[in-house]
Amino acid sequence: MSQQQTAVRGASAQPAAPDERIPLKLIGAIVAVGSLAFIGILTETVMTVLFPELMVEFDVDTATVQWITTIYLLVVAATMPISSFLKRRFRLKTIFLAAVVLAVTGSALMIVGHSFALILVARVIQGVGSGVATPLMMNIILEQAPRSKVGRLMGVGSLVITVAPAIGPTVGGAVSSVLPWRAIFVIVIPIILLVSLPVGLRCIEQQRPTEDARLNPVQFVAIVVALSGLIMFLNQAGVAVSAAVTGGSALRSGLIAAVSLLVGVGSLLFFGWSSHRSFSPLIRLGWLRDPVVLLHLLPYAILPMVGIGFGYVITNLAQMSLGTNAFVAGALVLPGALIGAFFAPVGGTLYDRFGPTRPIMGAFCVAILGPILLLVFSMHLTPAMLAGFYFIFGLCYALGFSNIMTSALSGIDRTFTPDGNAVFNTSLQFGGAAGTALFSTILGVAQAGAGEEGSEAFRHATAVGGTWTFATMTLICAVALVSLACAFRLRARRG
Repeated sequence: MSQQQTAVRGASAQPAAPDERIPLKLIGAIVAVGSLAFIGILTETVMTVLFPELMVEFDVDTATVQWITTIYLLVVAATMPISSFLKRRFRLKTIFLAAVVLAVTGSALMIVGHSFALILVARVIQGVGSGVATPLMMNIILEQAPRSKVGRLMGVGSLVITVAPAIGPTVGGAVSSVLPWRAIFVIVIPIILLVSLPVGLRCIEQQRPTEDARLNPVQFVAIVVALSGLIMFLNQAGVAVSAAVTGGSALRSGLIAAVSLLVGVGSLLFFGWSSHRSFSPLIRLGWLRDPVVLLHLLPYAILPMVGIGFGYVITNLAQMSLGTNAFVAGALVLPGALIGAFFAPVGGTLYDRFGPTRPIMGAFCVAILGPILLLVFSMHLTPAMLAGFYFIFGLCYALGFSNIMTSALSGIDRTFTPDGNAVFNTSLQFGGAAGTALFSTILGVAQAGAGEEGSEAFRHATAVGGTWTFATMTLICAVALVSLACAFRLRARRG
């Protein structure tokens, strides 16, 4: 045999290089499921702008109308933990169809519902749909994306998470100013049925077989009670603090908050204990023993407090301290939110090229300048300064945030990726709810006893509340940076 023949035969024996191109069907699947998740998150934040109108229409007070958002967050947070079970037990297309049915049904009820109770039922149905769709999108990316493109596609997925809550107040204000608020859901249904559904049916592919996974009812109840208790604690603690500062009775809400905290923490501990002892746990938690993963999970849970909370803080500061109208206040968030979110895939590309450390640490070392500058100038802010300093944070937050989850899950076995996805997405949802509750409480405490809204004293008190809020945001970003630095240092030591 000649040397040339040997060389040819040896070359043919080499394993073929994996195809690293992104399949068109994968892009279609991400668009289909991502649009569902986007609509779910968008309608969540749209509703917060509509509270005054809804209070008049349904004749309810502020504490009652907040349940439109609170019950939605409760249901989303309770649904996300079962995404790992759903992914193992059912085909991806089946899960997608269920999410479509839930989204359309919930939106239809929002259109025809003329009682507050029916509106709450609609929000529960929508919450289940959103709680199914968001982890499904991430699971499809993590399972089917080429290894060298995971960061880029996770950045695209984070577009959904970062754009929707940021533009929600602006969309809600714009639509409700020219149309009835129900028109938002009239617009949503055709998008789901004419875009999301046909694209998803054509493009979503099953690449892994399903398993004979079983839903552990005790663990499911435990995690639902735990998350519901913790979110209820945040909600009622804020009500109690605000009532105490304004001289009202805080006993009832304070008692509910304390009981909710005890029940939530107790149920969470029980869930963790039973998961380790169960043969078929709802979420497999063994991978959380790795301290590197835990040091990623902490910032992924607390940074959304700032990222999502900014939408509430800027719009309220602009109106109550700087005197802008609702539309201008919502528009201040748009530059940082939109441009930052569309740069999220760039952050993923940097991750694919340079690894996690430099893209993540670089992004958040710059991002923290946003709340620091807002803190320094908090008593002398203008609308342009609010928008500009938030732009710094929004751009860099979007560049780095999705990479945290990608970096964490890259260090665990792919078998446990659905479990990691469930835990990280639930943490993100909980962090966003916690941030809004925390910052609304801080502003409420600062405004207590400051007189009528619109007065000079009230505006000054709101600015002081902004100072406290930006200090808290800076502290949260600093804790996240330290945690990430420790994670990367520990990973580097392992080699």
